Amino acid sequence: MADYSNAIVLIPAYNPDEKMEYLVEDLVREGFKHILIVNDGSKKECDSVFHSVSSYNEVEIVHHAVNLGKGRALKTGFNYLLNKYGKWTRLITVDADGQHSINDIKKVARKLTYSKDDTLVLGVRDFSVDNVPFRSRFGNKLTEKVFQFVTGIHVTDTQTGLRGISYSFLRDLMNVKGERFEYEMNMLLESKGNNVHIEEVGIETIYIEENKTSHFRPVLDSIKIYSLFLKYLSSSLVSFGLDILFYTLLLIALNGILPTYYIIGATIGARVLSSLFNYTVNRNIVFRSNSKYTLIKYYSLSLFQMLVSAVGVYLLFDFIGINEVVIKIIVDALLFVVSFYVQREWVFKKLKPRKDGLSLNG
Repeated sequence: MADYSNAIVLIPAYNPDEKMEYLVEDLVREGFKHILIVNDGSKKECDSVFHSVSSYNEVEIVHHAVNLGKGRALKTGFNYLLNKYGKWTRLITVDADGQHSINDIKKVARKLTYSKDDTLVLGVRDFSVDNVPFRSRFGNKLTEKVFQFVTGIHVTDTQTGLRGISYSFLRDLMNVKGERFEYEMNMLLESKGNNVHIEEVGIETIYIEENKTSHFRPVLDSIKIYSLFLKYLSSSLVSFGLDILFYTLLLIALNGILPTYYIIGATIGARVLSSLFNYTVNRNIVFRSNSKYTLIKYYSLSLFQMLVSAVGVYLLFDFIGINEVVIKIIVDALLFVVSFYVQREWVFKKLKPRKDGLSLNG
């Protein structure tokens, strides 16, 4: 039997039932010596479950007085383990609802043991199997594709709770935002910013009672998951509104000064002011970039986008012959999506940290 005595298992638990008791029993039987459970403000009826697992010498339990969310429970566990074990900390996070089999937990533990330090190991499920509920199959596939587009990270199972995390990355995760399920998604985003390599291990797809015990809220938590693109969209909409506002004000201001060219002046002035606002928000809030020469790259992209829009509308109108306004809406909508990708991957791409504390262009 493989030696798992050096692996630490962290279980965030909210209103667990007997399935967590079976999980802990399996972990102890297989030789896991360090198991930390975070009771995330569970109801009183669950006290017997926590009392039962606390009888094992291998188990420690810390408590939240109220429910703070899975993200906060994970960070509570990270902090506790870092303080107790320091650089020795290489842990496996496991859900308490019975969706992770002991064999899969062992697979992730072995993978983490033989991986380099800058690695995040994900236990990924196969959502094409028959026992996966439709909402989970559809939701996870949609999330996988949208997440890849929004972030540039391809992960088969973005919502898996079975993860192997090394010490160096664990410290960085303490400062990652998110209190609920979006924290696990933010963890993936942080891996890209910190040059952490993601490795996947195929695991069994277990859905008990149609996944009724899941505390994931499809609408609210998905909004948090896709917050990057939503912030980008909001920034663009506000910039558009400011462009119209500045254009109106400059028309009034320049009418008497430049009677012949006041429309051109108002157009250029409004676009410069609104684009500066958009650049500032995208750099500091949307993408939170520390890259160099972002202003030059941003306006190079804007100029290129304007030229492609003009040429594209002209050519499509000449070829198709439908209304010019309709064509422009379609072309600019496509360019809007492409611009997001280019801004994320080139204009505002973050500098990757180096081991010596400096940064390199990604």
